[in-house]
Amino acid sequence: MLRPERTCYDVTYYELHLEVTIVRKWIKGYVDIHFTALAPFEVLQVDLYPNMKIKSIEWEGKELSYERRKQAVFITFPLQKAGTESQFRITYEGAPTEAPFAPWQGGFVWSQDSNGSPWVGVACEGDGASLWWPNKDHLSDEPDSMLISVLVPDPLQCISNGNLRSRTPNGRGYTRYDWFVSYPINNYNVTLNIGDYVHFSDTYQAADGTTMPLDYYVLSYNLEKAKKHFQQVKPTLACYERYFGKYPFWNDGYALVETPYLGMEHQSAIAYGNRYLRGYLGGMIPADMDWDYIIVHETGHEYFGNSLGCRDLSEMWIHESFTTYMESLFVECQSGYADAVRYLQGQRVSIGNKEPILGPPDVNWDDWKASDQYAKGAWVLHTLRHAIGNDTIWFSLLKDFYGKYAMQQITTDTIVQFVNQYTGTDYTAFFEQYLWYPHIPVLRYKGEQRGSNVRITYEWAADVPNFSMPVLVKGKDQRRWRIFPVNGKKKSTTLKNCKLEDIRIADELFLISVKKM
Repeated sequence: MLRPERTCYDVTYYELHLEVTIVRKWIKGYVDIHFTALAPFEVLQVDLYPNMKIKSIEWEGKELSYERRKQAVFITFPLQKAGTESQFRITYEGAPTEAPFAPWQGGFVWSQDSNGSPWVGVACEGDGASLWWPNKDHLSDEPDSMLISVLVPDPLQCISNGNLRSRTPNGRGYTRYDWFVSYPINNYNVTLNIGDYVHFSDTYQAADGTTMPLDYYVLSYNLEKAKKHFQQVKPTLACYERYFGKYPFWNDGYALVETPYLGMEHQSAIAYGNRYLRGYLGGMIPADMDWDYIIVHETGHEYFGNSLGCRDLSEMWIHESFTTYMESLFVECQSGYADAVRYLQGQRVSIGNKEPILGPPDVNWDDWKASDQYAKGAWVLHTLRHAIGNDTIWFSLLKDFYGKYAMQQITTDTIVQFVNQYTGTDYTAFFEQYLWYPHIPVLRYKGEQRGSNVRITYEWAADVPNFSMPVLVKGKDQRRWRIFPVNGKKKSTTLKNCKLEDIRIADELFLISVKKM
């Protein structure tokens, strides 16, 4: 929860220094936490898993007292007045949590490549960055920038977020890698990758003519394969630029880093473990499509999740639903609208409708696991597009929404209010139905042939009393009609010059259930 000990200060900068001892699966080091006091306080909270030992906490040359309560660490300061800018250092060490099943169950991955060389990574979304370094482990507070300095044994390399500032051998068989992130970054995106990496690069040119480096770090024996496979990155970036604007972390560049787990949206250092296969480990996309799911999905997260993010784990749909929908936008950009709809239809089978997309606020990830924030959330956006019924408005809405809230953490209410104002239509009940309730709305209808016309009667059956949403009815020869059902109230419309057997509800465009009266 956002207790007063968390809300009393804003983290402005982290400086993380680590030494990694691979043979012991051990890390040690310190983090300097720079902050601004938002309210007067004498106690603030940081977070660190209890298996990690704190050796000291220092502020202005003095050692501070602290109390550990499970994962939370409450540090006592002399009174800090609102507006005070200061910093403190936490020195710590330990064997960090090992990931049982990365990236879904987080922690360190201590692995080996095919040559037997150590290959180390970390993924901690949901479980929290505090499983390996001390921080204010809440999505609502991101530092403005960060330094990640890691000492690793030679000849291995350490790849992290942002730009490599320096690479310094210590003369004792270790090299320190200093990486600097110049943008805000959420804590679970902070990463390290250690392995027998080789590096190659490319350049992406934006629509305005400016260029950005593309950096790729892969295992030595995968170099030639990666050079060919990663050509997908540039068209992916171009498609997302078309819909949302330039890649958001332009000055830090874009990187893919090969990892011993499937993938993760680590900001400007995307974890890539899809084995150079199409789709998701060779499947999950239509057989006639040939693109890498991890590249397309995790690159989308640079926009939604890494740049525009949520303030609480309960609203992770803001990260996952928008990014999953971006997959269909990539398909639409590459091969057209019909293929995008077909791609979404392939995802529909994974929608469970067993729990709301929105979870309970102020709880840890383990207390709530929702899968519908992915495909169902994407279908909610797909449905909203067709409820609005105007692609010019829809695509400008998406771009303007992202542009307004880039590099910020928002809530679901922010989205609802933006959509309502932008469209001039109240979609509050729409979002309530799809996000707060597990069940999708049911369109109940019947049709009756009356001469050359069809009389269609319809109503919504939904959880939200004032739910209403237009739906498309399709006929022969590309004929289209929009009907406007409301919840619990029968309405009728005459469809002229058509046959009953030729009409159908366009449920490939709306996340609804259709039942005849």
